[in-house]
Amino acid sequence: MSQETVPGWVTRFQSGFYTIQTENGKITCSLRGRLKRRSFQGDIISVGDRVQISLQSDGTGAIEFIEPRHSELVRLDPTPKGIFRQILLSNPDQVVAVFACAQPEPHLRMLDRFLVIAEKQNLEAVIVANKVDLVGMKTAKKIFSIYPQIGYPVLYTSVVKGEGLKELQNTLQGRISALTGPSGVGKSSLLNALQPGLGLAVREVSGFNDRGRHTTAVREMFPLDCGGYVADLPGLRRLSLWDTQPEELDGYFPELRDLVSQCQFNDCAHMDDPGCAVVKAVEEGRVSPERYESYIRMRLGDA
Repeated sequence: MSQETVPGWVTRFQSGFYTIQTENGKITCSLRGRLKRRSFQGDIISVGDRVQISLQSDGTGAIEFIEPRHSELVRLDPTPKGIFRQILLSNPDQVVAVFACAQPEPHLRMLDRFLVIAEKQNLEAVIVANKVDLVGMKTAKKIFSIYPQIGYPVLYTSVVKGEGLKELQNTLQGRISALTGPSGVGKSSLLNALQPGLGLAVREVSGFNDRGRHTTAVREMFPLDCGGYVADLPGLRRLSLWDTQPEELDGYFPELRDLVSQCQFNDCAHMDDPGCAVVKAVEEGRVSPERYESYIRMRLGDA
C-alpha cells in the first residue's frame, strides 16, 4: 500500500463508499476504521467535506483525515439511543430556495421555514421566484415583495422566456449551494437551462432518496461548468425545528431581532404580552403580518 496522502473533496456517498474528487480525478474511498470508532451519535463525514486520503494499490483510497468545516447543514433526529446528528451537506456557502410564482401556488410559510433554518445555521439565503412567465413580473414582485425589504435577495426566473438565468448562474458560480424547494417548482428545468443534463442527474438522485426511509440514501453534489457545486436537498423540506427553543426563534427573523430589546419584558413571547414592541410594529405596518403569522405558527409548533 502506498503511503502517499492527497487532498480531496467528498462529492458522493452511497452504501458506505465515498467518491472523492482530487486534482487527478475521482477516487472511490472507504472510511478508515479509527474514524468509524468515534463515540458520538451521528454522521462522521458527509458530502462537501474536505479530506485527506491515502491511495491503495488497487486504485481505491482510504479517508484518513477530515478537515475542519466552515459550515454545515445539520438535521438532529431524536432516536431511542439519543439524538442522531445527520449532516445533510458540509461546507455549504448558501441555501437557494426555489419557489414557483404559480403552478404550484407559492407556499410562503414553507419559505419562511427554510429561511429560519438558514439563519439558525448561519448560512446565506437566496430566494428564486421561478415561472415568472405565468403571472408577469409585476405580480411576481408583489408576491415576494417583503423579502428584499428584510435583506433576502430574490431572483426572478423563467426558463420559457430565459429571464434571470444569467443572474442565477452568477449566484451559483464558485459556491457550494444547497438547493431546496417544494415539488413541481421547476428546479430541474432551471438546472438544465444552466447546464444541459444537470437537472436530470440531480432529479434522479433526489427521486431515489424520496422513495422511503428504508431506501439506501445517495447523497451527491454536482459540479457546475461555471465553477461551484450544487446539491439538491429534498430532505430539507422535512427538516424539523424541534431542537429550536421557542424563545430563540425571534432571533432568526431579521425584522424582529432589533425589536426584541425594546419589549417591556425580557421573556416576551410577542403574542399577547403587554408592552410588546413586535406586536406594535405589526400594528403600525413596520412588520409584515404574514411573516409575523409565520413566526407565531413556528413558535406554537404549527408550521
